[in-house]
Amino acid sequence: MKEITTQYRRKLLLIALISLIALACICSSCNRSLSTNDGPPKNALVINVTANTSLKPWLETAIENFNGKEVETEAGKTIYVQLNLAEAGQSVVEMANVAAPLPDLWIPDAQVWVDVLANKGNAKFLDSCISVAESPLVIAMWQPIAEALGWPSRSLGWLDVGSLAADPSAWDYYSGGQFGDALRLGHTHPGLSNSGVSTLIAIVQAAEAKTEAVNAEEMQEPVVQASVNAFEAAVSWFSTSTNNLGQTMSERGIGYLGAAVVYESTVVNYGDTYPAIVPIYPFEGTFMAKHPACLNSAMNTNAREAAEIFREYLLGEEGQQMAMAYGLRPVNKNVSLGSPLDESRGIDLTQPEAIFNAPSVESIYAIQDLWQSARKNINLVMVLDTSGSMMNGKIENARRAARQFVEQMGDDDYISIIAFSDEPMVLASHWKVGETRNEVASILNGLEAYGGTAFYDALGKSASIIGNTTSSQTSNVIVALTDGMDTSSSLYAFNSHLIKTATANNTTIFTIAYGNDADEAVLTNLALQTNGNFYLGTEASIAAIYQEMSAAFGGSVGVGR
Repeated sequence: MKEITTQYRRKLLLIALISLIALACICSSCNRSLSTNDGPPKNALVINVTANTSLKPWLETAIENFNGKEVETEAGKTIYVQLNLAEAGQSVVEMANVAAPLPDLWIPDAQVWVDVLANKGNAKFLDSCISVAESPLVIAMWQPIAEALGWPSRSLGWLDVGSLAADPSAWDYYSGGQFGDALRLGHTHPGLSNSGVSTLIAIVQAAEAKTEAVNAEEMQEPVVQASVNAFEAAVSWFSTSTNNLGQTMSERGIGYLGAAVVYESTVVNYGDTYPAIVPIYPFEGTFMAKHPACLNSAMNTNAREAAEIFREYLLGEEGQQMAMAYGLRPVNKNVSLGSPLDESRGIDLTQPEAIFNAPSVESIYAIQDLWQSARKNINLVMVLDTSGSMMNGKIENARRAARQFVEQMGDDDYISIIAFSDEPMVLASHWKVGETRNEVASILNGLEAYGGTAFYDALGKSASIIGNTTSSQTSNVIVALTDGMDTSSSLYAFNSHLIKTATANNTTIFTIAYGNDADEAVLTNLALQTNGNFYLGTEASIAAIYQEMSAAFGGSVGVGR
């Protein structure tokens, strides 16, 4: 009996020991999980990284893996990396503000943006930049459209796409009429994003038939301006970011955008659809995004050491393998090229045959001016809910956001304003913005909330204004904000007749559900059927929504002179 008791005690001790070991492992795992997913561990040395959005898939994975390793500095501090995603132009605007906090490591798409920031008065990132990955700028195109145009046996270029966009009869001939009346293009806003700027300068390079960097004077030549005008006439939407453009093209399908200018890596990340999206490497040449990782010279010694350690991780074989897994071309020559950079995704690693030289800061500014004159002007109807439920903070925030939106519109754009409560009221009809900007602001300032919600009648009135003012020289747009269900319309209901009326004249409708009481299904349906966008807004987010729409229409946001 004594022997059994001893064995029993030994067994209990063994079980207890195993339990303690398991508990220790669990706690260690918990601590690792908390430090990776729930913010920095206690006393960690936090490194803030700002990077362009095209690197999002790679960097999110790389940072999670790096943080999970709990890498330490020589002083024994655990390094914890935090990521902020922002396009290069957006980053410049934010970091040029002397009061703004700066990241420890900045990874724009191209070195020229570091120079632009220095030109704006902040030279803290000039001295220590190393490329961490590469990706050429390509024209992402739905495979059936590319094949209709002769791809892959026929090379296509920047000027080809511009010519097709400008000539509906040529587009109809090549496409067989199966992909719409016109080729719909997209690229990012050049004031916010490097890929947008690079698109425009690439067209200039193609028109000049040169790989050496073009200058501001060459951008004034008639053949250059005609080429940019032709391309921009087909652009239906300017995205705020490269990543968002690729994702939206993939999700919305072939009827939304026929082609978009993005990076090769964006095609890899979002082109695996049915049908597929393939990269077109323009035969005239293109730009190569080198993604320089630039250290902030104002960092202290400890932060610099930590930032350098993280940058070295990105450049190491593990980091570079991850980069390639997300469609980026590794810069570490020890990493062999392979999937997904292969023919199954339409990738051709022998391309591009010609790479354009990097532009100057002056060229970045000059192309903004050329683009503002080349982009298609908009004929916009702003529809604003002024019913009783919009009282207090709602109406004030909507007024403020709408004023900022109008401030960023082009001088040659046109605006109409319809406020609706019990019935729609036309407060401005087809006013040229540059001549009436102050008057429009006064109208918006005077909006007051009362009464019911005649939303459908307001949409019908908007369609009537556009029908009377439509022109081949402008894009027709309705921006409609409402915070509730329709309660007062007498002329229209939500049916096929209203949709047909509102979508006439190739009108695109952007809808905003302002709060939780709006009919999201109706607003989403309207936006999707007109190749527009639906936004779910709050008092806190309404300004950001109008800012995003301003960029979509080519408003004056981001970097300029």
